[in-house]
Amino acid sequence: MLVRSSPQHSLSNPLFQHGSPSSTGSAHTDSSSCSSVKTAPTHSYSHKAIQSELTLLKLTALEKDKNSDLEKKEGRIDDLLRANCDLRRQVDEQQKMLERHKERLNKCVTMSKKLLIEKSKQEKMACRDKSMQDRLRLGHFTTVRHGASFTEQWTDGYAFQNLIKSQERINSQREDIERQRKLLGKRKPPSMAQTPPPSLEQNKRKSRSNGQENEVFVSLSLAEYHEQEEIFKLRIGHLKKEEAEIQAELEHLERVRNLHIRELKRIHNEDNSQFKDHPTLNDRYLLLHLLGRGGFSEVFKAFDLTEQRYVAIKIHQLNKNWREEKKQNYHKHACREYRIHKELDHPRIVKLYDYFSLDTDSFCTVLEYCEGNDLDFYLKQNKLMTEKEGRSIVMQIVNALKYLNQIRPPIIHYDLKPGNILLVNGTACGEIKITDFGLSKIMDDDSYNSADGMELTSQGAGTYWYLPPECFVVGKEPPKISNKVDVWSVGVIFYQCLYGRKPFGHNQSQQDILQENTILKATEVQFPPKPVVTTEAKAFIRRCLAYHKEDRVDVLQLASDPFLMPHIRKALGSNTPLASTGPPPSSKWLK
Repeated sequence: MLVRSSPQHSLSNPLFQHGSPSSTGSAHTDSSSCSSVKTAPTHSYSHKAIQSELTLLKLTALEKDKNSDLEKKEGRIDDLLRANCDLRRQVDEQQKMLERHKERLNKCVTMSKKLLIEKSKQEKMACRDKSMQDRLRLGHFTTVRHGASFTEQWTDGYAFQNLIKSQERINSQREDIERQRKLLGKRKPPSMAQTPPPSLEQNKRKSRSNGQENEVFVSLSLAEYHEQEEIFKLRIGHLKKEEAEIQAELEHLERVRNLHIRELKRIHNEDNSQFKDHPTLNDRYLLLHLLGRGGFSEVFKAFDLTEQRYVAIKIHQLNKNWREEKKQNYHKHACREYRIHKELDHPRIVKLYDYFSLDTDSFCTVLEYCEGNDLDFYLKQNKLMTEKEGRSIVMQIVNALKYLNQIRPPIIHYDLKPGNILLVNGTACGEIKITDFGLSKIMDDDSYNSADGMELTSQGAGTYWYLPPECFVVGKEPPKISNKVDVWSVGVIFYQCLYGRKPFGHNQSQQDILQENTILKATEVQFPPKPVVTTEAKAFIRRCLAYHKEDRVDVLQLASDPFLMPHIRKALGSNTPLASTGPPPSSKWLK
């Protein structure tokens, strides 16, 4: 319908009144009904004609719908408000419960700390009691004055003194037996076909006439002579057996004494450490006892109160007298090691968990804790191991090296040695883990060339017995290295495990090795006759210790070496020589 209205009517008409409640009546209202409605003050508004299909009924229905929706929304709002109140109440309850749990957890952590500290103190006391007992049995250090200076001198305990006395007794008895055997030799009767010399008979008659029965000239029958000779042989054999037992006991005592000396030094260092009273570092790590000390760092066994696990914490303490530049270089080096080590995740590599600073001169690295000792300590105690045990250790080392060369960018460990190989359970027949990435080299695209390798920028660093010849070459430019450095180290470690000595420079110091060019002259490895080692093991060592790096296998080739793969070794058979998986050996190995 078309509605035309004046401004006055537009304001007074209920259809145009905003906020009107409900309206009743027909669409066509008469003038009387219109006149009864109060009109609003007139204004000069102009409206255009609007065409609409809305009727009063439709407006009423719409209004009812809107009112119904409004009521529903208001009801929904009320429901939401009630739900919100319930949720707030639940949040408050959960918050209170969380606070109670936090309080309870803090009490548990406090009790755990208390029990751990108590246990640690008991262990420390037991260690010191045992050390005091061993001082009498195994020996101790005494301070001796030499002029104006004082030096520490080792004094053996009663166990060693008793063994030395037993050895002296055996030596005395052996000398006595040898003297008696010589006398017996002079009294040896002549054979049946021989007659005694006349001079001997005259001496016998002369001694008898003088009433002297000198033992030298008392004749023995052949049976008596052999009887006495057999007694002397048995006595000598018994003394040899007793001497062997004493020697074995002496070697055992020497190993125990090494442990005792190590423990004495550890206790001394622990008593002088500023962290001896079980502090909690970084509000998380409770220090328990000192594991070892070296250089500018101390390693403590600690307990991670957050993760509830034992860890090893290495505390780096810089010398306060160092220049700031030197401190920054040391810290930079440690941060580099942390960044390399933090990204590594392999079962044969010690995990690095955390890194934090204590103050401007101290910072800590948190490492996976291994209960056992390192391979260096094991070899000092046991000298060597079986070929199977050595191969098991080498297999695990090579497995870790393979991982280091498959990640991107690859990594050269560069400092592989027995001291950086941890035996998880302290024996040679268990798992191992590699640690200490302080000298590691990152083979990134900028510094590494697959053909030549990468420049050795830290020449002179490392442990010389385990580094290959190319690391000692001096020239106008730094030498080039690759992962074959670690392959050489594996060969040296395996040789040392089998023979109880290093293949090159065994009794030399690092300085002597450098001055005498020992490694540069190590063109060929020599194998002693004892202990007996298989040909396959010797060939494997030769492949690792190839003098020229071009002839030496790399890590990935070493990982597929038949000697380290039992199923291939069984398939080839024990009588079939193992083939090399790497480059052809030099002619010197074919001699």
